[in-house]
Parts: sequence; structure tokens; C-alpha cells
Amino acid sequence: MEKILNLPLDEKTVRELKVGETVYLNGIFFTARDEAHMHALEYAKEGKKIPYDFKGAAIYHCGPIMAKDGEKWRAVAAGPTTSTRMNSLEPEFIEKFKVSAIIGKGGMSKPTVDAMQKFGCVYLAITGGAAVLAAKGIKEVLGVEWYELGMPEALWVLVGEKFGPLTVAIDAHGNSLYADVEKEVEKNIPKAKEILKI
Repeated sequence: MEKILNLPLDEKTVRELKVGETVYLNGIFFTARDEAHMHALEYAKEGKKIPYDFKGAAIYHCGPIMAKDGEKWRAVAAGPTTSTRMNSLEPEFIEKFKVSAIIGKGGMSKPTVDAMQKFGCVYLAITGGAAVLAAKGIKEVLGVEWYELGMPEALWVLVGEKFGPLTVAIDAHGNSLYADVEKEVEKNIPKAKEILKI
């Protein structure tokens, strides 16, 4: 069953989500890759306020291509960045800013999964290679912060309208589709070797 979630998310809603569910997002969410993560964490260490409150927010691992029509930005392509780039930063980022959802591709490390479980956050997988299709779920670009980091690394403020489809790939209870696939592969290796006679 598909679910439409309204941002920001409360912890109860997040903890009700289960691995394998399909969801769509409505409301304001943010792009942030490694540079923006580092920038935000530096702000926190220095006691400086970041431009937006990320509590309950969805953070999209995305380096979008944007176009400017007059004074307004428009998302041309908004495909996911491989999330493993943010593995070393994400546990602290989730803890400091109380983010509720991470959107990306490829999954995340065990420390991040543990942080998601502890603080109530889910990982929502979006299909890679469909950047133009993903951009269609972005109704409006509200603005950009830290543009000096470059277009792909800046913090973009987006309004989603049925943004997705997104698969709950890691839930807030430590369950992970990626871990399940790894287990299944491990289980099938002996049989595959037997068939291939290797």
C-alpha cells in the first residue's frame, strides 16, 4: 500500500513505517550532500544557527541541476547521489539535527542504521538514473543556501508534491532491505558455486 507523508514528520509516523513500503512526500524538504553536511556540522560546533530547522525534515542526497527563470529557480534534474559518501557524517548529523528521513540510493552503513534506530529516522530509496522524473515531484524551489559550495553541494529548499515513489529501505527499527539482500546472497553462494562448478 502506498502512503503519502506530509513533512515535517513526527516520530510516531516515522516509527510506524516498515521496510518495503512505498511512500510519497508532500511539503518542504532539503538537498544536502557531503559538503552541506560538513558545513552544517561546523555551524553546530561553532554554536552558529543553520538557516533552517531540520527537526522532522527529509534530507535528500542529491546534487540537482537547477535553472533560473527570472528570480525563481526551477529543478531540471534531481537524481540521487550515492549515500555512502555521507556515511562518516550521517550518524552525527541525525543526532544533532533530529532529521526524520534520508533520501538517497545505495543504502547506508551500520552506524547510520543504528543512529536511525536510536533517534527515529528512516532511509527512503529513490531510483537512480531517473533525475528528470524525480524533478517532476518538485513543485517549487523555495530557495538556496550556501550556494558558494557550488550548485550540486548547496542546500536547496524544495517543495515536494507527491515526491517519489520512495521505498522504505531502512526503517527506524534497524531493519534494512540491503542487509536482507546481503544475507540472501550469502545463502545462495554455495548453490551458485555448485552450479558453476567453481
